[in-house]
Amino acid sequence: MTVTTRVKLSAMMFLQFFIWGAWFVTMGTYLGKTLGASGTENATAYSSQSWGAIIAPFIIGLIADRYFSAQKVLGVLHLTGAALLYYITTIPNFNAFLPVIFAYMIVYMPTLALVNSVSFKQMTNPSKEFPPIRVLGTLGWIIAGTVIGWLGWEANNTLVLTFKMAAVASLILGLLSFSLPSTPPAKKGQKSSMSDILGLDAIGLLKNSSYLVFFLASIAICVPLAFYYNFTNPFLNEMGMKKAAFIQSFGQWSELAFMALMPLFFVRLGVKKMLAIGMLAWVLRYVFFAYGDVGSNYWMLITGIVLHGVCYDFFFVTGQIYTDNLAGEKFKSAAQGFITLATYGVGMLIGSYISGPIVDKWQTSPTTHNWTTIWLIPGGIAAAVLLVFLLFFKDKNQIQTKPSLEIDGEPEGRLEV
Repeated sequence: MTVTTRVKLSAMMFLQFFIWGAWFVTMGTYLGKTLGASGTENATAYSSQSWGAIIAPFIIGLIADRYFSAQKVLGVLHLTGAALLYYITTIPNFNAFLPVIFAYMIVYMPTLALVNSVSFKQMTNPSKEFPPIRVLGTLGWIIAGTVIGWLGWEANNTLVLTFKMAAVASLILGLLSFSLPSTPPAKKGQKSSMSDILGLDAIGLLKNSSYLVFFLASIAICVPLAFYYNFTNPFLNEMGMKKAAFIQSFGQWSELAFMALMPLFFVRLGVKKMLAIGMLAWVLRYVFFAYGDVGSNYWMLITGIVLHGVCYDFFFVTGQIYTDNLAGEKFKSAAQGFITLATYGVGMLIGSYISGPIVDKWQTSPTTHNWTTIWLIPGGIAAAVLLVFLLFFKDKNQIQTKPSLEIDGEPEGRLEV
């Protein structure tokens, strides 16, 4: 790649995740404090991510892959997203907010695949060239949280500014997209079946009993994950943590650190132990949240956040690599789409619809909750998933070659297991 192309792709990736991190982390607090939303309403709003993940393959498979260049579709979607995000800042109540955030996530989620398509098209050696660019995305998410925390938007109840900030970033990325290198439609003139779009060609992997256990565990573990995404920021602010959005960015720093260490863990532990440690970290995180506070047990809250790196890297990254190896060259793209649809689509959707009523049930006053009980519920779910996984997952293969770096679930290269 030329230096100009590298800079453009890096800026694209930075803005892509800056936009998401700018409003997603603190939306629950905004909904509760500004729009007076209940826990169920909050979770319903967060379910828009899952619906976006379910609908995204259709936008990519039926439109972007067949008719238009990826960078142009990316530009149109982000310009549309900028308008929707700005419009959100004018909405006075939850009922009007909900359909707009749903529309926004349907527009945003396909762009996650598009930025990868644009990047890979320009690379001759993605395993070396992609990670340094992709890491800018995680940095963008971190900086968004840092800005929110240090400007005190949570404490000042001015979180509406997060949507304005995201709208400006989306406008910039939308305009930048039209200057990105050309990425013609990959399947122009070809027919796309429903199986292709949803990755159903990889469904044969479920005939492998161990993979079936992993697949079901992946869906089930996303139920407690929804609790974390939907309610961590409201929880931390209710507990009195200062600059909560900034503190939550420690989870992304942890993700980067454990990503760098993953090759060492792979060689020594193998797939089953890596997956199990990831699920165990989920259990520990919710226990720390249940009994943590901003006083003597402040360290529990920090530890629970930092465990995000283990939760994500050890389970999701390992699982995607395991899926890639088992699928082989012919079905690996379909397999990744299939597991993503199952986790961020089905699993997170179930989690969103379960978490909201639970939070409402344990609300003790208009501004307080019994968070100990609330967090022990997803902790118990994660523990049950871990137990079933340990009992029935029998794949004991070890990693035999050095794994290549993977950032936020984007696999680079292949491993032999």
